[in-house]
Amino acid sequence: MILLVFNLLLAVVWVAITGSASFVNLVFGFVLAAIALAVVRSSYGGGLYLGRTRRILALLLLFICELAKSAWAVAVAVMSPKMDIKPGIFAFPLTVDRDFEITLLANLITLTPGTLSVDVSDDRKTLYVHALDCSDPEAIKRSIADGFERRIMEAFR
Repeated sequence: MILLVFNLLLAVVWVAITGSASFVNLVFGFVLAAIALAVVRSSYGGGLYLGRTRRILALLLLFICELAKSAWAVAVAVMSPKMDIKPGIFAFPLTVDRDFEITLLANLITLTPGTLSVDVSDDRKTLYVHALDCSDPEAIKRSIADGFERRIMEAFR
């Protein structure tokens, strides 16, 4: 997070030095500052700053894809003459353990149509999820674990 602020600060300095306060020049300054930070950081043995950004963008892309797929599935279920759904609540065992990660996972699940995060256990090891079609809860658990939870751990650890 500090590197993002420092990157933005360097981009603003770039705009001030060049004297051109356009959006394109600001973006160019941001990219130039990101490259400079990557070079400096790699020489001191630190991880790459842009790697986390790429992983966060991968999480965002996964969310958009899951959002589209689940919205389509909910629309098909609602529009079909015979709604063959089995709603239910299942317990999802959490691998993530920090409050931010649990909150992000719960919100991503809730924002996806057809699912809703209901509660987190007191020991923060189980997330209770309501699904519109809970005919195969194990498949839903695998989907969440292999999708959102794995990407959250990759992006924020």
